[in-house]
Amino acid sequence: MATIYTIGHSTRSLQELIEALQAHAIGVLADIRAFPMSSRLPWFNRESLERELPRAGIAYIWIPALGGRRKKQMERSPNLGLRNNSFRNYADYMLSRSFRAGIAEVLELATRNIAIMCAERVYFHCHRMLVADWLAAHGHTVLHMDAGGPARAHRLTAEAVLQGDDVVYPESSSSIK
Repeated sequence: MATIYTIGHSTRSLQELIEALQAHAIGVLADIRAFPMSSRLPWFNRESLERELPRAGIAYIWIPALGGRRKKQMERSPNLGLRNNSFRNYADYMLSRSFRAGIAEVLELATRNIAIMCAERVYFHCHRMLVADWLAAHGHTVLHMDAGGPARAHRLTAEAVLQGDDVVYPESSSSIK
């Protein structure tokens, strides 16, 4: 089983991101943003990260198959436990072959100490939470880092259920917003 870290770039500087990655000996940063760019923070644009991270000894890869901001995937979603439409749409997308291909790419790179990155600093405000659920439900260790301090182990979201090889979020009385 693999260990995968997660991080959100938020409003930090590029140097702060690099320091956090180096503090956890990250060898590969996998960008899972649907659109790897930022008009406010251009140092987090794909081209900048492709140029700057290798200078710090960290490989950069964009994995569009894991990008967020998914449109409605199905009429009858099995993920009604997620009341937030964006999260539900992404959870529906997690049932696809494209998602599986993206996860396979992350797991293939995990031997090089990988971190997946999105924009939100707090993972549970981001689709990283759902990716982390999928990984944890399949026996992998997921560690959320913020800066150089200790990373926090991911806890499977209460509504997450492993059905066969799929993670779903069925409707319950305490559904996630």
